[in-house]
Amino acid sequence: MTGFFHETAFYGADDEFLALVVPFLEDGLRAGQPTVVACAEENTALLRGALGDTSVMYLPGADQYARPSEAISTYRDLFHDHTRGGATQMRAVGDVPHPGVGVRWDWWARYEAAANQVYAEFPVWGLCPYDTRTTPADVLADVVRTHPNIASPSGARVVNPGFLEGLPHSAQVPDVLEQGCPLVELVDPTAGGVRAAVSAAIGTTRLSEDDKHDVVYAASEIVTNGLTYGVAPIRFRLWADEGRVVVAVTDRGPGPSDPLAGLVPTTATESAGLGLWILHRTCDYVSMGRDAEGFTVRASVGGHT
Repeated sequence: MTGFFHETAFYGADDEFLALVVPFLEDGLRAGQPTVVACAEENTALLRGALGDTSVMYLPGADQYARPSEAISTYRDLFHDHTRGGATQMRAVGDVPHPGVGVRWDWWARYEAAANQVYAEFPVWGLCPYDTRTTPADVLADVVRTHPNIASPSGARVVNPGFLEGLPHSAQVPDVLEQGCPLVELVDPTAGGVRAAVSAAIGTTRLSEDDKHDVVYAASEIVTNGLTYGVAPIRFRLWADEGRVVVAVTDRGPGPSDPLAGLVPTTATESAGLGLWILHRTCDYVSMGRDAEGFTVRASVGGHT
């Protein structure tokens, strides 16, 4: 097997999870392949109990999947290290977060689509199991669209006829703070004007100084991106409570079609590629997509949930 083999699987019981993952890992261990697990605590405990003392590398799932851009960076570093060390095949199992475990899905849907490109250079067999007891139906639909291969607890492995290249189809979900009136609303503002308005609006929040800096940077970067690549009018809005801030920028353009946008650094453009990536590394959540109003980028800082 060469390149990245991206596979999903669905299970509805702990025994089914073990039937999927344990043979997958044991086959890798017998072949001397580096094997990595980044699962939720419950699934990690199941695997440790079933596998015993082995050379499986366990990564804390909550840390590995804190943000998609960080997950990509960590995995790529790990895969680079193993290939430089002579590995010709690796295996990885990961519990990708979703709303069923209390995590918003949009950027993780883009991560699953982007994985097909960002890991393509590595000889890795990646298995992404999803628990049908907790995973919402719209998430499962995105999972099918973003994985070229599907496995079953019986051991069967097939090419996925439902796989589609490009971005998944999940709809954006406005933040709960957006139910109120925005504290700031500007049309076709300058980046400098946005920075000044945002700084004034969040001055009394309980955000740390670092978080306040991240909000100002995010607002400025998203507006700059909209002014440079979007279609006017560019509408900027900000909502806040004592501990969290949400900014949203909407334009009438189509937005990027590349699932990698914001998830990996790029120098293909002078500003947008790197700026969006920094945004994804500093904000607690970033959502990008089209709705009836146009193409919207949303970012939230604070709360850390």
